[in-house]
Amino acid sequence: MVSLFLGEKMFKHILMPTDGSETSKRTIQDCIAFAREIGAEVTALHVIPEYPVYAYQAEMLVDTREQFTNECIECANEYLGDVKTAAKEAGVKCDTYTVTSDYPYAAIIQAAQDKQCDLIVMASHGRKGVKGLLLGSETQKVLTHSQIPVLVYR
Repeated sequence: MVSLFLGEKMFKHILMPTDGSETSKRTIQDCIAFAREIGAEVTALHVIPEYPVYAYQAEMLVDTREQFTNECIECANEYLGDVKTAAKEAGVKCDTYTVTSDYPYAAIIQAAQDKQCDLIVMASHGRKGVKGLLLGSETQKVLTHSQIPVLVYR
């Protein structure tokens, strides 16, 4: 077994956020292989956005909110299922976790703390220029605000 150290620290529990993007999907295999190599367990995380309320009558929101929630849960189950399947095939212990937040970077950091993870592994979409500035980068925000080490795959 190979151990990765950062100073005197050995990583044993990795938080792996996934948003279902192609970049995120490519990271799954690499992260699971890395976890297997260092003997770590993985917690896969998907952050569901808050329901956007843009209606002027309450009756308009009931079915729409329910539909939105169901679709988000369906996507989360699919994305997290991909990680769980890859982990099972590699013999890596994997739990899944879903939270709702309009601030994914904050939810990722909080989840890492709540689940007592000692490393966050994320994909970078590699947005540059105006697109990167306007869309922002959740990975960059996690890197900026996290007290927990972050490993970024590109």
